[in-house]
Amino acid sequence: ATLVQITYLIYSFARRISRGGGNSKGKDAAQTAAMVAYVFYIIGTYLVLYLSRTREYYADHFAAETTGNPNALSRALVKIAYGIVEEGERAKEPSKLIEGTRALGICDHKAAASTGTAYRIASDSQKVGRVFLWDIFNPWGWWMELNSTHPLTGKRVRALTTYAEQMDLETEFDMATVVREGNQLSKKKLYGNFAVDIVLFNAQFIGSITGLMIASIVLSWTAQVTVLPSFMLFGFAVGTLIKTLVMYPDFKQSSRSDIFTLMCDPYASPLRGRPVKLQGELIGRADAGYKFGSDLKLQDRSGMIYTRYASRFGPIGNFLFGSSKVQNLIGSQVNVVGWFRRGIAPWLDLIHLESNNTTVNSYHRFWSLIVAVGAIILGFGLFFVL
Repeated sequence: ATLVQITYLIYSFARRISRGGGNSKGKDAAQTAAMVAYVFYIIGTYLVLYLSRTREYYADHFAAETTGNPNALSRALVKIAYGIVEEGERAKEPSKLIEGTRALGICDHKAAASTGTAYRIASDSQKVGRVFLWDIFNPWGWWMELNSTHPLTGKRVRALTTYAEQMDLETEFDMATVVREGNQLSKKKLYGNFAVDIVLFNAQFIGSITGLMIASIVLSWTAQVTVLPSFMLFGFAVGTLIKTLVMYPDFKQSSRSDIFTLMCDPYASPLRGRPVKLQGELIGRADAGYKFGSDLKLQDRSGMIYTRYASRFGPIGNFLFGSSKVQNLIGSQVNVVGWFRRGIAPWLDLIHLESNNTTVNSYHRFWSLIVAVGAIILGFGLFFVL
């Protein structure tokens, strides 16, 4: 970790030199050094995260061998997740201690919501295990885990269950059933959607590059140099529109569900939003230590989930909503419509919220469409005006 920090310091220092005075050769050398240092910083960061996750597996193995009871640690991981969920429901503001010591904890509190919710409903291993399907089999789990200091809970419990079997102990969680059920999942749906989603995640970049390629062909027919930025903007706009349509499908098709059922969906994605209707209580803000936060915690009979609000007026609107309306909504019974997503932690992109005489609308699609339309207008402006 220290070496990674040193590479970042080298990057910052070299970048500062490249922007300062001096001869051009010195600036070029500093710029090259900054670029190389930054590449090593990125590689080093992911290497440190990988080593951190590997350390957790070795720590679990050591604990299992030392105590002779891997089931105890399996129970502890699930119960700690449950405790984090319960603490989140009692507190109107997220714990600053938990947020500040995320990398040092026994598990990632961001990933605790799904496991803790399952244990809250029942300690039955099959019900808890269904939540682990996403951790173990969904390729998004592997992708999201790359940026985490801890392995996903489902993978750790599976490893501990294997240790218990090797010690001829009765397992705490029936992970064999979970694995069998996971092996019956549609691989085409899991990996096919994942491959497409990775492309869609980078739709703006791909669209921009495609626009530049088309512009280079058009440029051979005309001497108008504004073709390049214009077509790049057109490609960016098309990519944004396609990504928006996938991320925010028609919410009129939303179906009523509960939080636990959503977390048991092994095909859930952070990109493809699932329109759902939920009913529950707003129990606090989702932003740690920020009393003007606009995101909320929603609790129903089966669990808790974070809901994300987006004002049509951008960050200013979010601030005004958080400072003037959120406090009055906390403790209210609400009906919510939103797009469910799941990454390391599950969340809901809010569309519509009703509470007694209060109605709140959220506009996640709005700004994506504004950006796309703005890029198209700017592209036409460059092409026809300049």
